[in-house]
Amino acid sequence: MGEKTDVWQGTLALMVLKTLEMMGPQHGYGIARRIEQTSGHLLEVNYGTLYPALLKLEQEGYISSEWGVSENKRKAKYYKLTRAGQKQVEREAREWEQATAILARFLGKATSS
Repeated sequence: MGEKTDVWQGTLALMVLKTLEMMGPQHGYGIARRIEQTSGHLLEVNYGTLYPALLKLEQEGYISSEWGVSENKRKAKYYKLTRAGQKQVEREAREWEQATAILARFLGKATSS
Protein backbone atom coordinates (compact mmCIF):
# COMPACT_ATOMS: atom_id res chain seq x y z
CA MET A 1 0.00 0.00 0.00
CA GLY A 2 1.21 3.55 -0.72
CA GLU A 3 2.40 6.08 1.79
CA LYS A 4 -0.32 8.07 3.56
CA THR A 5 -0.48 11.79 3.06
CA ASP A 6 -1.98 14.54 5.19
CA VAL A 7 -5.28 16.11 4.18
CA TRP A 8 -4.79 19.00 1.73
CA GLN A 9 -5.08 22.55 3.00
CA GLY A 10 -8.63 23.82 2.59
CA THR A 11 -10.23 20.43 2.01
CA LEU A 12 -10.76 19.18 5.56
CA ALA A 13 -13.87 21.29 6.21
CA LEU A 14 -15.52 20.03 3.03
CA MET A 15 -14.62 16.41 3.85
CA VAL A 16 -16.06 16.79 7.36
CA LEU A 17 -19.26 18.39 6.08
CA LYS A 18 -19.65 15.79 3.33
CA THR A 19 -19.03 12.95 5.81
CA LEU A 20 -21.72 14.28 8.13
CA GLU A 21 -24.07 14.73 5.18
CA MET A 22 -23.60 11.11 4.11
CA MET A 23 -23.27 9.38 7.49
CA GLY A 24 -25.38 11.47 9.83
CA PRO A 25 -24.17 12.40 13.33
CA GLN A 26 -20.64 11.16 14.09
CA HIS A 27 -18.02 11.66 16.77
CA GLY A 28 -14.58 12.99 15.84
CA TYR A 29 -12.93 9.59 15.73
CA GLY A 30 -15.69 8.29 13.45
CA ILE A 31 -15.33 11.29 11.13
CA ALA A 32 -11.56 10.77 10.90
CA ARG A 33 -11.90 7.05 10.21
CA ARG A 34 -14.55 7.65 7.52
CA ILE A 35 -12.39 10.26 5.75
CA GLU A 36 -9.45 7.85 5.79
CA GLN A 37 -11.66 4.98 4.59
CA THR A 38 -13.22 7.05 1.79
CA SER A 39 -9.73 8.05 0.59
CA GLY A 40 -8.81 4.39 0.25
CA HIS A 41 -6.54 4.87 3.27
CA LEU A 42 -4.34 7.26 1.29
CA LEU A 43 -5.10 10.20 3.59
CA GLU A 44 -4.24 10.42 7.25
CA VAL A 45 -6.35 12.72 9.42
CA ASN A 46 -4.33 14.53 12.05
CA TYR A 47 -6.36 15.06 15.22
CA GLY A 48 -4.43 18.29 15.84
CA THR A 49 -6.15 19.72 12.77
CA LEU A 50 -9.46 17.83 12.93
CA TYR A 51 -10.68 19.12 16.28
CA PRO A 52 -9.86 22.79 15.59
CA ALA A 53 -11.67 22.38 12.24
CA LEU A 54 -14.71 20.91 14.02
CA LEU A 55 -14.69 23.81 16.49
CA LYS A 56 -14.44 26.35 13.65
CA LEU A 57 -17.30 24.70 11.73
CA GLU A 58 -19.40 24.76 14.88
CA GLN A 59 -18.61 28.42 15.55
CA GLU A 60 -19.58 29.23 11.96
CA GLY A 61 -22.92 27.47 12.48
CA TYR A 62 -22.34 24.71 9.91
CA ILE A 63 -22.38 21.90 12.46
CA SER A 64 -23.75 21.44 15.97
CA SER A 65 -22.64 19.07 18.69
CA GLU A 66 -23.96 17.24 21.69
CA TRP A 67 -22.54 14.71 24.11
CA GLY A 68 -23.51 11.09 23.78
CA VAL A 69 -22.17 7.57 24.34
CA SER A 70 -20.05 5.88 21.69
CA GLU A 71 -20.24 2.25 20.55
CA ASN A 72 -17.61 1.30 23.15
CA LYS A 73 -19.66 2.94 25.95
CA ARG A 74 -17.46 6.03 26.28
CA LYS A 75 -18.63 9.61 26.47
CA ALA A 76 -18.16 11.23 23.05
CA LYS A 77 -19.10 14.51 21.39
CA TYR A 78 -21.29 13.90 18.34
CA TYR A 79 -21.39 16.38 15.48
CA LYS A 80 -24.20 16.86 13.00
CA LEU A 81 -24.82 19.05 9.99
CA THR A 82 -27.05 22.10 10.42
CA ARG A 83 -29.28 23.61 7.75
CA ALA A 84 -26.58 26.25 7.13
CA GLY A 85 -24.05 23.44 6.91
CA GLN A 86 -26.08 21.69 4.22
CA LYS A 87 -26.03 24.87 2.13
CA GLN A 88 -22.31 25.29 2.80
CA VAL A 89 -21.44 21.75 1.71
CA GLU A 90 -23.28 22.33 -1.56
CA ARG A 91 -21.51 25.67 -2.09
CA GLU A 92 -18.04 24.29 -1.25
CA ALA A 93 -18.56 21.19 -3.41
CA ARG A 94 -19.43 23.40 -6.41
CA GLU A 95 -16.34 25.55 -5.80
CA TRP A 96 -14.04 22.51 -5.53
CA GLU A 97 -15.52 20.93 -8.66
CA GLN A 98 -14.85 24.15 -10.55
CA ALA A 99 -11.31 24.47 -9.15
CA THR A 100 -10.42 20.86 -9.98
CA ALA A 101 -11.83 21.24 -13.50
CA ILE A 102 -9.60 24.27 -14.03
CA LEU A 103 -6.57 22.47 -12.63
CA ALA A 104 -7.32 19.43 -14.82
CA ARG A 105 -6.94 21.69 -17.86
CA PHE A 106 -3.38 22.46 -16.81
CA LEU A 107 -2.54 18.85 -16.03
CA GLY A 108 -4.08 17.39 -19.19
CA LYS A 109 -2.46 17.14 -22.57
CA ALA A 110 -2.28 20.39 -24.48
CA THR A 111 -4.77 20.64 -27.31
CA SER A 112 -4.81 23.05 -30.17
CA SER A 113 -7.63 25.57 -30.15
